Amino acid sequence: MYVVGTAGHVDHGKSTLVEALTGIDPDRLVEEKEREMTIELGFAWLTLTDAAGNEEEVGVVDVPGHRDFIENMLAGVGGIDLALLVVAADEGVMPQTREHLAILDLLQVQSGVVALTKTDLIDDPDWLELVTLDVSEALAGTVLADAPIIPVSARTGAGLATLRQTLLARLQTTTPRADEGQPRLPIDRVFTLTGFGTVVTGTLVGGSLRLGDPVEIHPGEMKGRIRGLQTHRRKREAVHPGSRVAVNLTGVDRESLRRGQVLTRPGVLRDTILFDAAYRHLADAGIPLKHNMEIKLFAGAAEIVGRTRILGAPHIEPGAEGWLQIALREPAALVRGDRFILRLPSPGTTLGGGRVLDPHPGRRHRRFRDEVVARLQTLAQGTPAELLLQALSRLEPAPLADLLKQTGLDQETGQSAWEDLLADQRVVQIGAQSFTGGGWQRR
Repeated sequence: MYVVGTAGHVDHGKSTLVEALTGIDPDRLVEEKEREMTIELGFAWLTLTDAAGNEEEVGVVDVPGHRDFIENMLAGVGGIDLALLVVAADEGVMPQTREHLAILDLLQVQSGVVALTKTDLIDDPDWLELVTLDVSEALAGTVLADAPIIPVSARTGAGLATLRQTLLARLQTTTPRADEGQPRLPIDRVFTLTGFGTVVTGTLVGGSLRLGDPVEIHPGEMKGRIRGLQTHRRKREAVHPGSRVAVNLTGVDRESLRRGQVLTRPGVLRDTILFDAAYRHLADAGIPLKHNMEIKLFAGAAEIVGRTRILGAPHIEPGAEGWLQIALREPAALVRGDRFILRLPSPGTTLGGGRVLDPHPGRRHRRFRDEVVARLQTLAQGTPAELLLQALSRLEPAPLADLLKQTGLDQETGQSAWEDLLADQRVVQIGAQSFTGGGWQRR
């Protein structure tokens, strides 16, 4: 099962294309119908079949294209496998085309396809060729640089069969979502269904969920239980990573739930208000990222105000990379490896994005200490064994399970690295607790 997310400028035909592909109108709000504009996230699904007759279920997240609703767009694209970038043939690349593309690049979306829509409005083949070249130039240097560009018309149906085949071919080359035994469902929608109660939806990552499972909602560690599961309106006994999921909950008050929280199993997550990160500042951000700058953080479906703490440099210039601590105004549920976007609160401008290196650093770092930067470099580029050893040096004594949570390593990778550390006597294990070699000697 895969998830595709749309992207692109307002009125370029994203929702119309989704309906043409799936038969489902993703615009569900009265205001969206009246304004003929997507405002909130929309959802649909379809089954794609390859030449050998193999079928794949694909969920679709349709996002708004207007600049005023970019924050809703960010809530929808965090868990997608493939981006369907929509560009209208009669207009070409526009401002939100570029901003959405920059966001997809910062999030390192695995794959993409470009749909060149409204081709039925174009009679001049030279114009179509010019627009295609314009799109190719915009894609250059991004994660979508090799994305195929498919001319289509949702009105006439031209190109839709080719688009379906291309979507499936690209999806089948993506890396499947691993089941690491640590399920996380970033919640992008909350509602109440008559006769069922509270329902939350999102794209599942990290592990599987089953009927009857106890769950926690973060931030806040609210407890509940799974009463029902659905994908694409079909009841399921279990759901797996990469699925668009609706979870019917019992034991959780609807009023305590909101978009941006994360549903998981007990013990998987810890809330944080401070984290370390690797960061890339957009070349066209217009201003440097400064120390103590107020920003909005977007991670998963969450949106939280915070402040930057630049490490190892006075600031980060447009087009440059650097190291950050981000201090949040409210708790967040983050794990190592999570991708995030930073924007200015006002005016709403995308600044850049990065990757969580340590969701629980424990304290604020001294800004210009060489050892702080060296530690972050290890977190960004180190081997699994180096990550475990570094985490243990801070937490010792600690069980392996805590170190896996801290580093974000899956059980198989972490266990293999751990056995190497034990064999080399770089760690010592006494019962359930472990020490670094030096830490044990000091005791």
